[in-house]
Amino acid sequence: MAGTEKEKQGRVGLVNGAAAYGMWGLVPLFWPLLEPAGAAEILAHRMVWSLVVVGVALLFVREWAWLRELIRQPRRLALVVVAATVITVNWGLYIWSVNAGHVVEASLGYFINPLVSIALGVLLLGERLRPAQWAAVGVGLLAVLVLAVGYGQPPWISLVLAFSFGTYGLVKKKVALSGVESLAAETAVQFLPALAFLVWLGAQGRLTFAQEGFGHAALLASTGLVTAIPLVCFGAAAIRVPLSTLGLLQYLAPVFQFALGILYFHEAMPAERWAGFGLVWAALAVLTWDALRAARAGRIRLARAAAAAAAAPDPAGTGAQRESAH
Repeated sequence: MAGTEKEKQGRVGLVNGAAAYGMWGLVPLFWPLLEPAGAAEILAHRMVWSLVVVGVALLFVREWAWLRELIRQPRRLALVVVAATVITVNWGLYIWSVNAGHVVEASLGYFINPLVSIALGVLLLGERLRPAQWAAVGVGLLAVLVLAVGYGQPPWISLVLAFSFGTYGLVKKKVALSGVESLAAETAVQFLPALAFLVWLGAQGRLTFAQEGFGHAALLASTGLVTAIPLVCFGAAAIRVPLSTLGLLQYLAPVFQFALGILYFHEAMPAERWAGFGLVWAALAVLTWDALRAARAGRIRLARAAAAAAAAPDPAGTGAQRESAH
């Protein structure tokens, strides 16, 4: 029964992880809608409205015991502050890169990010990879190198995005809060600095929220939903599946982002980027094959274990039958 419950939780984690990365892959379509707001104002609104959204969710759930427990654990509180800090860096740089015309370079960051997550999982958490997974990681690394060479300069946007989000995933693993609870704690840390920045912008007459009409204000407020929904899914996945698995799932987001950069934003695509993209798909093909093979092997092992348990004698049951016979 314990194995079955663990498998069920693993499936829930995989579904939530795929949903989170799929939504993150499509989010470049959203940020340009918020112009003329700058990246800093968008980021501040994202922090403020995310706490509002998650606060409403918690009112419906009416579960606050986790907060009292968290407050009594300074180490976990410190980890929440670290998580809030690194995700702030990640959010801000990503918003800026999309609106500045660097969608493809941002996608490269999320191609690198799974490698960072896998390295953290193996080195710090003792997670182990199967040979096919190692092969896929090697092909993915080659793809990243080819794409980086195509830029002709160090891809600093990509590297900062990769390491900030990889660190965020590791810290969330250590904090071990559910999706809603984790997001609530992180946005609570972000809320006052973000609100203070928006008040300052308003005092300077530079707050677009109050100057561009109701539609613009509604879009800025909706950053709370755009942020909360995938992060809740990610939080639910982070506590249910190994960090190395999260690292592999993260390829979904850059695939979508890369495609949007080419087809929608019409960014330049030299031959080196096409070569790197092809290598990434090769790595994903290996991972998919390996995952299907491992899942099939797991089902066979479970079936054999269940059959063996059913065939084994039950001393307790036999004794009970004898007692009733007397």
